[in-house]
Amino acid sequence: MRWRPNGRAAAFGPDELAACASSVREPVHLVTRPGGSRGLGLGGDTGMGRDGYPLLGTMPPLYPEWLGDREFCRTHGLRFPYVTGEMAGGIASVRLVTAVARAGMLGFFGAAGLAPSDVERAVVRLSADLGRTGGWGVNLIHAPGAEDIVADLLLRHGVPRISASAFLDLTPAVVRCSAAGLTRDPAGRIVRRTHVFAKVSRPEVAAKFMSPAPPAILSALVARGVLTEDEARLAGRIPVAADVTVEADSGGHTDNRPLAVIFPVIQRLRDRICAPYDQAGPVRIGAAGGLGTPAGVAAAFALGAAYVLTGSVNQLAVEAGISDAAKALLADAGVADVAMAPAPDMFEAGIKVQVLRRGTMFAGRAARLHELYRTHESLEEIPARVRTALERDTLGASLDDIWSVTRAFWASRDPAQLERADTDPKHRMALAFRWYLGMSSRWAIEGEPGRVTDYQLWCGPAVGAFNDWAAGTFLADPAERKATQIALNLLEGAAVISRAHQLRSHGVPIPARALSYEPRRLTC
Repeated sequence: MRWRPNGRAAAFGPDELAACASSVREPVHLVTRPGGSRGLGLGGDTGMGRDGYPLLGTMPPLYPEWLGDREFCRTHGLRFPYVTGEMAGGIASVRLVTAVARAGMLGFFGAAGLAPSDVERAVVRLSADLGRTGGWGVNLIHAPGAEDIVADLLLRHGVPRISASAFLDLTPAVVRCSAAGLTRDPAGRIVRRTHVFAKVSRPEVAAKFMSPAPPAILSALVARGVLTEDEARLAGRIPVAADVTVEADSGGHTDNRPLAVIFPVIQRLRDRICAPYDQAGPVRIGAAGGLGTPAGVAAAFALGAAYVLTGSVNQLAVEAGISDAAKALLADAGVADVAMAPAPDMFEAGIKVQVLRRGTMFAGRAARLHELYRTHESLEEIPARVRTALERDTLGASLDDIWSVTRAFWASRDPAQLERADTDPKHRMALAFRWYLGMSSRWAIEGEPGRVTDYQLWCGPAVGAFNDWAAGTFLADPAERKATQIALNLLEGAAVISRAHQLRSHGVPIPARALSYEPRRLTC
């Protein structure tokens, strides 16, 4: 077979090869010329004869929509295998979720840290705007006591997808979300009413979500009357989550593991343990963490990701529910401008989150609070000199005033915390210190001008990588950073880079510059 050009010459030089490689929406022909060097051809025609160039093969078009698992998109009614993650405190806002859902992607509302009434208002708006079949869902974060209230709310409103995060073990709340509404279709296949996404970074946690729910939890839920016996029986035959997101080095809660290390481990684990439980379809593995450039997204798909999930880079989006002052700090971040700091929700356990370091002193101040918590048994035990400096330099308020506000907060949110604090001075100290950790993220969201150095901004190296990639392009302008533009450029660039890798693997001398992509204005 031979390829014959028709108006466009065969490409053998670096510039021409790079241009051909970037034309991902056209078939590309691999050809040779005398001497054996390989090149590319676009358009033209193929056939027998002596004219033209010997044809080695033809690659079909490569669309961004085809980068992941098409079953993932079919299941969730999406055009693109792209998910925006549930940045807490409503940073992943109704506006952001609506924008990406209408573009054929999937967005999760950031419910963590919000009062149930705020979550309910968001759910009502999303349901009205997008319907049950739209590409949206809501976060359920592990929070003893509160998670049951949120789970009940999400099920009552028929939220189609729930992203479970920060779970180290299965709880009745997350099992109930997975099992409620399970039925069989006419062919006997198990059908999920609610799709649970599990965000994991450890194999032992992934294994729990990729297996059926424990019988003891199912039995207890049936005894409580929140599951039927049929639902529990079906839940015992399928994994808790059909979509498991492997979270690598990300902003917020993270184990700082490289995606290329942890993803294959959990992928192989899935292949070992999920074979008996395929009555509702196979478990799909997505990738998150470190995905701030097209090269990172392309690498995730090359690892075998069914979908990609972006997180902290979406804080830069126009639709993100965070202040312009916070976005300005994030826009100046480089890949090394991050630090680990105590987590607000897991302070006592010593769990850490990854946050922005540049422009804010939160990480150091939070670390100081945890050091005092670790070395003292109560607020009263802290020396007066240290306490005065703490109130002046870190907290910006007296501990007495902070405890008054903290007591009022927990009285309405979870009174059991106060009951424990009344008998456990160390827990009382933890709750007081957690006031600062919780307010620091609220100050960033609201743009509190006097607290800029206290802003807690969940941020991984991907934000710095995004800033470097966007520099000098239209995406450097904050007004242009719409969530859909970020997403479409990451996906388009990933397709271009993936095509260049394909061609290079077939012996075409693709120049290095073809393995990059510059942002441009795109439409769906």
